[in-house]
Amino acid sequence: MMERNDTLPVKVSASDIHAKIILTSYQLLEGTTTTLCRILLQNGFSVIGTSACVDPKEYNQALGEKYAFEKAFEQIWALEGYLLKQRRFEAGLS
Repeated sequence: MMERNDTLPVKVSASDIHAKIILTSYQLLEGTTTTLCRILLQNGFSVIGTSACVDPKEYNQALGEKYAFEKAFEQIWALEGYLLKQRRFEAGLS
């Protein structure tokens, strides 16, 4: 049986997630307005976010990267939330 650990946090913060990011890279798919963002985490796990623009004349690289990053970040937030909930459950704090 695991020991009770009352020091576990009750929420995941954006700064918690940012602290786990070791690399962020972007790619514009050739011939498209689709931008990919790959976020690599400390443990080696990668998450991909995408964004796309309907009108190629309106494509803005900075915005494409921003939106793709936000989508990848949201996926990490869900994963970290699950992980924290599991740790709290295992510590008898569910």
